[in-house]
Amino acid sequence: MDKITELAKMIDHSLLHPTMTDEDLKAGCELARKYHTASVCIKPYAVKAAAAWLKGSDVLVCTVIGFPHGNSCVKVKVFETEQACRDGATEIDMVVNIGKVLGKDWDYIEDEIRAVLEACHKHHAILKVIFENDFLADDGLKVKLCEICSNLGVEFVKTSTGYGFVRGADGKYSYKGATAEDLKLMRRHCSPAVQVKAAGGIRTLDDLLLVKALGATRAGATATQAILEEAKKRFGTGGSDIPAGQPDQGY
Repeated sequence: MDKITELAKMIDHSLLHPTMTDEDLKAGCELARKYHTASVCIKPYAVKAAAAWLKGSDVLVCTVIGFPHGNSCVKVKVFETEQACRDGATEIDMVVNIGKVLGKDWDYIEDEIRAVLEACHKHHAILKVIFENDFLADDGLKVKLCEICSNLGVEFVKTSTGYGFVRGADGKYSYKGATAEDLKLMRRHCSPAVQVKAAGGIRTLDDLLLVKALGATRAGATATQAILEEAKKRFGTGGSDIPAGQPDQGY
């Protein structure tokens, strides 16, 4: 596998912003197909359409569950998962119940993750569990989530949704997303079988290379074209058939 393909296969091209229209989603799938990303991570209602748009390609269909705040009850998350899988998703990114994590209701969290994981495996899909680290100031909470996910055999843990905005003292909202400290912590405290996905703030090739160096094997990104075009310039095409000039449909 050449360098460009290796980097492209790290990217879940994100198509989740609320303002994205069906036309935007289709264009985003076409972009992902041309750049041979690992997957598109698309709004749940569009999974069936994405599966059709990407048919015959090497790009997987991923979607989100309980997104972005994780507040749905377990049965609803399981229903969402099963519906998404029936529609053609083979990867599921699920937000944990963040309030339950902050309350340290670990039995609830373990039962929730197990239920969604079983629904994924029933349909031959994999699960990525989103922690939303911006809301978890206590690193001990992140460590406990890593331990639970490792014990259950989850395929991936994921840093963020990209929408975990925290209100500052000035009243403005911001988020950090995938930080080096969190990626190091998650890689250190997960079993070797659990992969790490970085999401939130990965906008450049250097961002992608950094999270890769820190142990992430996937990254959520909207700036896919910019990242991979820069990779072509820096590393050469290496036989890749990535085209130039495709518009970035991300946020």
